[in-house]
Amino acid sequence: MNTRTKAETYRYLYRTMKLIRSVEERLARAHMEGLVHGACHTYVGEEAIATGVCAYLQDDDAVFSTHRGHGHAIAKGVSPHALMAELYGRETGCSNGRGGSMHLFAPEIGLMGTSGIVGPCILQAVGAGYAAKLMHTERVGVTFFGDGAVGNGAFHEGLNLAAIYDLPVLFICENNLYATEVSFSYASRNPSVASRADNYGMPGVEVDGNDVLAVYKAAGEAIRRARNGEGPTLIECKTYRMRAHAEGMGESGYRSQEEIALWKDRDPIKTLRDRMLEDDLIATDDLKTIEAEIKTIVEEAAQFAADSPWPDGQTAISHVYQEE
Repeated sequence: MNTRTKAETYRYLYRTMKLIRSVEERLARAHMEGLVHGACHTYVGEEAIATGVCAYLQDDDAVFSTHRGHGHAIAKGVSPHALMAELYGRETGCSNGRGGSMHLFAPEIGLMGTSGIVGPCILQAVGAGYAAKLMHTERVGVTFFGDGAVGNGAFHEGLNLAAIYDLPVLFICENNLYATEVSFSYASRNPSVASRADNYGMPGVEVDGNDVLAVYKAAGEAIRRARNGEGPTLIECKTYRMRAHAEGMGESGYRSQEEIALWKDRDPIKTLRDRMLEDDLIATDDLKTIEAEIKTIVEEAAQFAADSPWPDGQTAISHVYQEE
């Protein structure tokens, strides 16, 4: 249950978004320096969604995510140190250096995995919701997925199963308008993801995914319904990634510089920052203190990752088979 005051809530949301952004920007630099091995899909621009949803979750609520999962991991409670070490391929990473950017696991806090395969996280969250219902708990399953997953069979199967069994599941579509470099307007004749909920008899909500307060409100109602046994909810969050699909790829060509600039003006962090100042919920000096604290945390995390050992080659087959 959320017992924070309005000012405390705003500060929490701001700090979480700022932490995600700072970690992602540091990882982007690390990728350019050759310190991050493999793909690196950043969450820059979409921070409001993970922050607004995960603010209501407990450690035993299960979250399943995608290749763009760093923000979800941090919002759920993975430390910047463990996240950055994982992307550096080090033993101290949240997956012991075995998963990298797209395979983040922290089951002790309910992060049940991220995956580069489009769609399966939807069905996994439904499974978590089914288990919660069978065990008569108030736990919820949450899946984050992009607009590209909407055309996947897993989307339709997952929503249908959750609906017919009234499962405690949140389907969070992060509609950033592009699946890699293919626009959603081209890939679907129906531009509304939220409207698809009607086909399965569940609530479908469309929110401004760059407004963390709107996401926070919608997620709070959906989680309340889920915990009370009232079934699943589909939430479509309209948002935009401010960087390329993955680090090292071009950010334009398939989208215009004007479009990118327009969305950057709607930066979710700046929007909340301005609102906090306008409503006298925080002082400028307090904001500077939060930002300085986060800068220190991120730099310490980067150093921790760089100083951490590589996994021992003798453990290469560990975690492959069940061990006594």
